[in-house]
Amino acid sequence: MTATAATAPTTSAAAADRRTSSAGEIADELCAVVCDSLRRRDQREKARRYVRGLLSTPGRKSFRNMAGDIGGTASEQSLHHFVTGSTWAWQPVRAALAGCLEAAAGPPPAWVAQPMAIPRSGAHSVGVEHRFDPHRERMFRGQQAFGTWFTSAGVVTPVGWELLLPGSSYEESAVGAVLATVRRAGGAAARPVVLDIRGIGTRPTMNRFAEAGVPVVARVAAGVGAGAGAGAGAGNRFLVRDAAVPGFGGGERGPAEILRSVKALGAPVEWTDAGGAARSSWAVGVRVMMPDPAVARRRELLLVGEWGAGAGGPAAELVGMWVTDLVRMPVGAVVRLTKGGLRVEAVAGASGRTVGLRDYSGRGLGGWHRHVTLASVAHAAVALAGLERDPRA
Repeated sequence: MTATAATAPTTSAAAADRRTSSAGEIADELCAVVCDSLRRRDQREKARRYVRGLLSTPGRKSFRNMAGDIGGTASEQSLHHFVTGSTWAWQPVRAALAGCLEAAAGPPPAWVAQPMAIPRSGAHSVGVEHRFDPHRERMFRGQQAFGTWFTSAGVVTPVGWELLLPGSSYEESAVGAVLATVRRAGGAAARPVVLDIRGIGTRPTMNRFAEAGVPVVARVAAGVGAGAGAGAGAGNRFLVRDAAVPGFGGGERGPAEILRSVKALGAPVEWTDAGGAARSSWAVGVRVMMPDPAVARRRELLLVGEWGAGAGGPAAELVGMWVTDLVRMPVGAVVRLTKGGLRVEAVAGASGRTVGLRDYSGRGLGGWHRHVTLASVAHAAVALAGLERDPRA
């Protein structure tokens, strides 16, 4: 599957039309492959039309709006039933999508798992409640989703989703979502996961990834926050394992305390931001261990801290803390790996609106999964058409 963005001089409107047309053609190709698990031909055709509707319908991607764009009132009922009342499985579609993306764009250096808050004022959509969003450190009313994103050099697009339901664990939902996605991806499962979800780098999370055989770089909370998601990670304690650095043999300490004590041992790290600009940070890494009652689960980890860099040295503020089992990876490479989260954030807002990732408002969990699965196919088509290669465009 190939896609080449047009380069001839043209008006912005004409360029947008051409890119939309290109995305639609790529969507047809994708649907022919990823929807092969749908048993009936009419289901596969409805999936293709739904994806096309997500790409072509302006504004909110409601069943009514998409039906008006692609087929009228009868089509609205058909689309509604196809997503909310049908029983087709979304998991094989997501697995096939990940395979198509790898074939078209090359293997991702890492998966990026990131939360997506979906504000909603009503009470009837699945998963809606008042909750704290640790990623943005504020309260909101709505749905909390977790996306797992494919991030290769030229493509950033989601391939897996989970919705946090009332009474469910924030951490368990996030971890279960990404592990389910990488397992379905087959051979790609050994690639690391950047868990860009604040406060989730806890001992249970690190143990879950170790048991699954999936390397992970997990964000550690900088301090005690206002919600369970933030507070969980903030309580982590570590033992310094490197005899050459301060704190060795001094018992359990918080991650910020450890990192600030070794700040002077760091070095500048160069990286590229989501818009393609060169940036620099000051970073340091130290070998640590999370205390665990089970001796067999005790293992060495790398705790990495990042500060802004200026005038040849570190700024005062500790801007990021991460823990990883990639203990042999250089600190600079770990920091650059975490920047996949910035790329996801750069495209998730605008492109998420473009394909309606947040637009499903039905009551059923199955309907939500089918909608975000087909919206992910539409998002992949947009990305493969070249629209996500430069977030500044």
